Amino acid sequence: QVQLVESGGGLVQPGGSLRLSCAASGINFRDNFGTWYRQVSGKQRELVASITRDGLTNYAASVKGRFTISRDNAENSLYLQMNSLKPEDTAVYQCYSFGYWGQGTQVTVSS
Repeated sequence: QVQLVESGGGLVQPGGSLRLSCAASGINFRDNFGTWYRQVSGKQRELVASITRDGLTNYAASVKGRFTISRDNAENSLYLQMNSLKPEDTAVYQCYSFGYWGQGTQVTVSS
């Protein structure tokens, strides 16, 4: 059974940082494309960042230079380091790989 479990979300002030984690079981991130998405209620889901099997990364223009996606093959986990957070980064963040979604973790950026 495949499971992706996110953690690390929370409430942070503008300019702050958070690190999201996505732990996988049943699949290996090292063999698959790993992606972080986010969604605001009532809006379309947005691709935030992705990382290929070879470690190539891609970012949405809105987060480039502030967010960093990474992978730890030993921990079989995907990460999203988010710096210089803005109120518009507020959303539910989900990881996705090989057709499977995590349950999501809420990130709220507010003073």
